[in-house]
Amino acid sequence: MDAVRVALLREVLAGTEWLQDTRRFAGALRTSVARDDGGLLLVGTAEYEPWHLAAHLDDEAAWSGLSQLSPTLVRHRVPPRSPAHLSVGLGRLEAARRGETVLVVAEGGPGAGLLERVHDARRGGATVLALDDAEEGADAELHSLAHDALSVPASSVMDLDMVQHLVSAAAGENSPPPGHGRRFRDRLSRLAEQLTAPPPTRW
Repeated sequence: MDAVRVALLREVLAGTEWLQDTRRFAGALRTSVARDDGGLLLVGTAEYEPWHLAAHLDDEAAWSGLSQLSPTLVRHRVPPRSPAHLSVGLGRLEAARRGETVLVVAEGGPGAGLLERVHDARRGGATVLALDDAEEGADAELHSLAHDALSVPASSVMDLDMVQHLVSAAAGENSPPPGHGRRFRDRLSRLAEQLTAPPPTRW
């Protein structure tokens, strides 16, 4: 989903709670990573790695000047000969400490193994945030570990992919870098020009 489609989605959702909810969650994300310049650790489930959210947060970090939004993707399985930035395993969550943030994207439920690692991160002092697509109450344990959480019920007009795009876009927009007075319309125009550019190679 590109910036133009995000803008159109926002128009469609105008007047609903989703814009407020995604911006609130994005604010929690931005605040947590800004504190003490802590690292942002992004982790999915054994079946779902949030590649697109990682790439979009990386882009938002560059465009907004908030380098703290650039995440480290934590992986359940690291294939041999993976590049260094894609070779971070679940053990990294055990080492998470105060000043760092763990963002969990749990499509279909987190699983017991991931919950245990997230618990280790929270016990170490890290801030835990959670995005999931379970029905209300299905991920109660994950939500009990999270300092903030946003769920997408199966009955919603939204899906987890859409919510991730709205959150990443709002995280970068809400705090423009000092001295850059960049209007959203100008930024949208710049992003639209990049639609024909090749995909980023980092992820």
